[in-house]
Amino acid sequence: MNVGVIGTGYWGPNIIRNFLSNCNVKKVYSSDLDINRLQKMKLRFPEIEIIKDSIDLIKLIDIDIIAISTPVDSHYMLAKSALEAGKHIWVEKPFMSDSKEAEEIIELSTRKNLKVFVDHTFIYTGSVMKMKEIIDSGDLGNIYYFDSVRINLGLFQSDVNVIWDLAPHDLSIMKYVLPKKVVAVSANGIANYYKQENIAHISVYFENNCFAHFHVNWTSPVKIRKMIAGGDKKMLVFDDMENFEKIKIYDSGVNMNNKQNIYDALVQYRIGDMYSPKVNQTEALSLGVSEFIKSIQDNRDPLTNAYDGLEVVRILEAANKSIKNRGKLITL
Repeated sequence: MNVGVIGTGYWGPNIIRNFLSNCNVKKVYSSDLDINRLQKMKLRFPEIEIIKDSIDLIKLIDIDIIAISTPVDSHYMLAKSALEAGKHIWVEKPFMSDSKEAEEIIELSTRKNLKVFVDHTFIYTGSVMKMKEIIDSGDLGNIYYFDSVRINLGLFQSDVNVIWDLAPHDLSIMKYVLPKKVVAVSANGIANYYKQENIAHISVYFENNCFAHFHVNWTSPVKIRKMIAGGDKKMLVFDDMENFEKIKIYDSGVNMNNKQNIYDALVQYRIGDMYSPKVNQTEALSLGVSEFIKSIQDNRDPLTNAYDGLEVVRILEAANKSIKNRGKLITL
């Protein structure tokens, strides 16, 4: 297959590199509004062909896949143009600027039988795959809560707030490991520097008394990437900043001896062993590229598809509406 990559900023070079290294890819083209960045890409990857205008790139007959790595407000126009030109599309997170755009792209791709891959990269990491395996096995029991922290210093975005920038990572992980129905969302936060919020807390409510919380921040003095999944049997901690033992399982919990009268109940805390399962160390983006190409060959939706992208966008929309209304609960 031949691939066209639009956008060579922060993430674009990684997409180019991984498509080039896939044995099913014959040639990679790239376009960018910044000709200097394009020329740097050509120096870094001499085998690619550069085309400044993205529309000219999309119109090339021999291209099978268009990968879109541009600001989110350009995703819809580029994705629609690529689909109308008969190309399968790879779209960076967040999928679209709003759910209406996402629904239109789904309708168009379905009508033309073209595949849409949404780059929720963390789904392809060994750690997240192991998380899902453990939760699906029932080892943790019933999941009561999912807690996530993704904070660091920078990078400020001019087109979106911290929710749209950082939360898609963790929301996509939540949707993957916890296939539960989200019923409501609330968010609180503040903009200290620009009009866009740089600190936010998001609460997600499920239909079965399960709760998720996300803390995202561009202005933290420390970098933290941590998740906790709490079950009634065991609890799981995923710390992406750990070089080893990224996942730890704790045989810890709370036992209530009397559930009839909470005031007379005897609370017992269970603290048992901890173990760290082996996690496969494979580049997630490489697995994503392979999955997308295989889905095209098999004529099926990829693991991270447009429907997943739509669900994340709906939660982002609700969180954005809530944060503008001082934490108002938004039902889905």
